[in-house]
Amino acid sequence: MRTTPVVYHRAGERYVIAASKGGAPTHPGWYHNLVKHREAEIEVGTEKFKVRATPIPKGPERDRLYEAHGNVYAGFRDYPKKTKRVIPVVVLERIP
Repeated sequence: MRTTPVVYHRAGERYVIAASKGGAPTHPGWYHNLVKHREAEIEVGTEKFKVRATPIPKGPERDRLYEAHGNVYAGFRDYPKKTKRVIPVVVLERIP
């Protein structure tokens, strides 16, 4: 198991993360892992729980969620300017 700290924002009960890799030309390794293996465990504060990942690589939902991410963490607004790739987002939903 590998632990990777990421920045998230909440969209209702969902957690949204962006595979920005600081605007690098390639997606981060964790993104590829979540595309292949949709279940993961996350830690938020002192709580750990299982989630189901839904990658959103492009489209209006991705655009809306990425914009919201940039509104919470302004640094994410600059990452698309550094790369030719579309930075995907991943929605994480708690598994009951």
